[in-house]
Amino acid sequence: MATPQQRMYINGQFVENRSDQWIEVINPASEQLISRIPQGSAGDAARAIDAAAQAQPGWEALAAVERGVWLHKIAAGIRQRADELTATIIAEGGKTFGLAQTEVLFTADYLDYMAEWARRYEGEIVQSDRPNENILVFKKAIGVTTGILPWNFPFFLIARKAAPALVTGNTIVIKPSELTPNNAAIFAEIVDSIGLPPGVFNIVYGYGPTVGQALAANPKVGLVSLTGSVKAGIETMKAAADNVTKVSLELGGKAPAIVMNDADLELAVKAIVSSRVINSGQVCNCVERVYVQEEIYDSFITRLVAAFEQVTFGDPAQQQQLDMGPLISAAALQRVEEKVAKALEQGAQLLIGGKRHGTRGFFFQPTILTNVRQEMAIMHEEIFGPVLPVATFRTLDEAIALANDSEYGLTSSIFTSNINTAMIALRKLKFGETYINRENFEAMQGFHAGWRKSGVGGADGRHGLEEYLQTHVAYLQFQ
Repeated sequence: MATPQQRMYINGQFVENRSDQWIEVINPASEQLISRIPQGSAGDAARAIDAAAQAQPGWEALAAVERGVWLHKIAAGIRQRADELTATIIAEGGKTFGLAQTEVLFTADYLDYMAEWARRYEGEIVQSDRPNENILVFKKAIGVTTGILPWNFPFFLIARKAAPALVTGNTIVIKPSELTPNNAAIFAEIVDSIGLPPGVFNIVYGYGPTVGQALAANPKVGLVSLTGSVKAGIETMKAAADNVTKVSLELGGKAPAIVMNDADLELAVKAIVSSRVINSGQVCNCVERVYVQEEIYDSFITRLVAAFEQVTFGDPAQQQQLDMGPLISAAALQRVEEKVAKALEQGAQLLIGGKRHGTRGFFFQPTILTNVRQEMAIMHEEIFGPVLPVATFRTLDEAIALANDSEYGLTSSIFTSNINTAMIALRKLKFGETYINRENFEAMQGFHAGWRKSGVGGADGRHGLEEYLQTHVAYLQFQ
């Protein structure tokens, strides 16, 4: 059976690979080849941007509610192909069945949610200092936008970037991750099947240093939105700088979880484990380090180890009821192995896990490290795997200082039954998000944004929608 070969989607058409160079897509659970995608070029990126630029004025001229109807149609198409999309995400990303299915259905809901903003985003009328004058503040489309995606939530992130862009009158070019592109091909098929005007939505495959940089550096682009590593974000900002192009970046995280001595330990352990092993720990807002108050440390660790021992993992294509699957690639597996080895060399104690599981597939055992010190690399570098370092603290102020001691500032959490403790933590924690007595997972109507090296700008809700708008002020004087 021939290996499927995907095609780019540019200007309303699926186009053949011009270079005849291909990127192989590997199933991380079986290590089998599942598809090939074109190795796109800067020229491919430019053609897609040109198509988006040509389509944008006509798209913006539609009433916003008409643009919203198109998003509803895409959402309906996703639900019709939900089973196929779930299987595709499992095969190329190694996600569990439940998480893959949730991603597909949440993506459809997200498109519907953003479509409803068509009647809700608005400008202002500001009082003037002059008589017989109004100051009108319009919110208008930016123009051509681009979305550069990672592999960990590849399908949802298409919608997270495209839905607010399209409903506000922008057009978009999407570059999926070369590791998980097949779901994007189905998204393009859905867009094509509903007859979305050509050039409004485009997909270009390829590597970040080539296609991603070309998308960011093109002078016709008004906004480049990237979700990925800090390194990728920095390179994107550099590429966009010459044209002073607006950038929106969601980058890495090193989320701390603070467990106070008055916490509900059963709830805390359940939430922390859930927030660590989801997608095998490959989520930017995963709990990456835990600080436990000294008085409850022994009880907490006993419960945590017991919970980690119950974590199930394996090939999600073979078994639906799993807690986690493999890491995304051999390189990812090697990075996690090296980080654990370095922590052990620096004096950390291994309580459970700590190594690769099996010889086929990129599986890493659920791992707990104790006897860690704040200066260790494992407490500062993003792990992006099912590894959890645990340290202790004496006072709330000490815990907050340890939590804030990071170049990242995406998510954080605290477990306590005292509202005063929670409010003090909310005032002092320097992160874009804080979760209190629950797992780390954001809502579509919230605002997902990081501080420091975790990003610039943000996504979701009203504030995320406004990332795709620019302001036009008119001074209207009358007699």
